[in-house]
Amino acid sequence: MPAEPAPTLRPPSHRVDRRARRWWTAQALLTVSGPMLLTALALGVLALLFFPGALRWLGPLLLGALVAPALVYAVAMPRGRYAVQAWELGAHAVHTAHGWLWQRARIAPLSKVQTVDTVRGPVQRRYGLATVIVTTASTAGSIRIAGLADADAEELARRITEAARADGERRAGGPTGARADRPGAAVPARPGGAL
Repeated sequence: MPAEPAPTLRPPSHRVDRRARRWWTAQALLTVSGPMLLTALALGVLALLFFPGALRWLGPLLLGALVAPALVYAVAMPRGRYAVQAWELGAHAVHTAHGWLWQRARIAPLSKVQTVDTVRGPVQRRYGLATVIVTTASTAGSIRIAGLADADAEELARRITEAARADGERRAGGPTGARADRPGAAVPARPGGAL
């Protein structure tokens, strides 16, 4: 009898907001592509002013080493990230996929959720976007779902919080804190009243 094939993990079902591509393009221009283009421009101007003969070899070098990679990064990175970035909230876990060169999928059980935060940087606010950060009791760190519309981020944070609380109550034996295996036994409260 042939062995059953191993199950495969399907990608998460929800995409980030389309405006995330513009946000990632702005990030690329501010952090990587913009400085590379400014460096190429400054070196070209300095060569033109002080070493005009150097432009024959410096011009192609600047185009190949700074200008072309900067433009490729500004165009390819946002498209690649948008193609991969996705999320899903299931009954028992949060599933995310992200990255563009190095792609990563992560599943975190709701029973391990400690905090849920919504973060908006200045460039994100410009595009009406937010990031939901789910901190878990895991050494792998927190889960970040970036590029969500503001309203979607608030709703997702609320849903994750409710789902984690419900999962914790289900594991503890109900909202009263009594365990099903030990009727009447109280479950110790979590520090700070966290999920």
